[in-house]
Amino acid sequence: MTPEFHRIRRLPPYVFEEVNKIKARLRAQGVDIIDFGMGNPDMPTPKHIVDKLVETARDPKAGRYSVSKGVSGLRKAMAGYYDRRFGVKLNPDTEVIATLGSKEGFANLAQALTAPGDVIICPNPAYPIHAYGFIMAGGVIRHVPAPSPEEYLSGISKAIKHSAPPPSVLIVSYPSNPTAQWVDLDFYRDVIALAKKHDMLVLSDIAYSEIYFDDNPPPSILQVEGAKDIAVEVNSLSKTFAMAGWRVGMVVGNERMCSALARVKSYLDYGAYTPIQVAAAAALNGPTDCIDEIRSIYKKRRDVLVESMGRAGWDVPSPPASMFAWAPLPEQYREAGSMLFAKLLIEEAGVAVAPGIAFGEYGEGYVRIGLVENEHRIRQAARNVKKFLSQSEEILARAHNNMAAQ
Repeated sequence: MTPEFHRIRRLPPYVFEEVNKIKARLRAQGVDIIDFGMGNPDMPTPKHIVDKLVETARDPKAGRYSVSKGVSGLRKAMAGYYDRRFGVKLNPDTEVIATLGSKEGFANLAQALTAPGDVIICPNPAYPIHAYGFIMAGGVIRHVPAPSPEEYLSGISKAIKHSAPPPSVLIVSYPSNPTAQWVDLDFYRDVIALAKKHDMLVLSDIAYSEIYFDDNPPPSILQVEGAKDIAVEVNSLSKTFAMAGWRVGMVVGNERMCSALARVKSYLDYGAYTPIQVAAAAALNGPTDCIDEIRSIYKKRRDVLVESMGRAGWDVPSPPASMFAWAPLPEQYREAGSMLFAKLLIEEAGVAVAPGIAFGEYGEGYVRIGLVENEHRIRQAARNVKKFLSQSEEILARAHNNMAAQ
């Protein structure tokens, strides 16, 4: 038998796929699934952005190859956004790369920076591409528990001390997917100081920077003096403007890392469809009331989720940012674990969530709930959950009997 390909052997089965298969089977049977499992914005992209796409697409030249690192107008718009939002000055020609979403940017950045055997410090739990982008590039991941930003920061020094060779890259991601936690500028100052002391590069993922629910918006690591010496930031239009399917992101900051990413991308792609890039520039240069409206929708959903699930008997902590809630398993299901809980919840209650184990071993005991259903559907899900929790003894007994019979 032909052995499995080398890179594929390093990738475990995508954990979300187990729940997705159940979801597909039930939907094929006509079951109504309330789907909190994927961070897929359900609101429409603002009209002025769509209009600009349509207008540009009518140009007979629009279908030609574009530019792998992004058209000049888009990179200038990205630099302008960082100046207005964070007070960070960027050279659009050397410090800004437009990417096919933040996920592609992160993965190709890993390809650009990593030699086989390089050690990368990564938070756990974390969004899977943070670790597996580097694993696919031949890197070695040093997972550091990140139940809170403070615990992650304190664990980094220990990881450095016990890593051979010394780590070359440090990953931070706030507001966090999946934990929804975010940090202040002092945290980033400590990260930059620590990274410079140990000669590490820093990758900051800030894809949820505009989805926050307190008065103070999350900062950028590039606001720290000297951060651009060693750091880049990965950002996205997906959640800010409800443009997830458009695949527009950016990598900004350190010129050397941006140059390396641009060279890798030049071999792999020609950039996004030009009308998409022009429309993305219109989004960044345009009115901000649509951002406020999208943020307000997520905040209302968050409040309904926390209140209605609480009444159903499931204590869901209120997330301060992002489009997710990071919820400990209900007491009845803690021993079962997050994967079994997620499977039973969708089969018995028609409610899909993402098991915490999908985000790393330290995500066990939790599930991620996406704020991607409207308030009516959230309340309906809570009613289903209430019934599910009231029948937990019978449901678990049935599940254990089925597993024993297999």
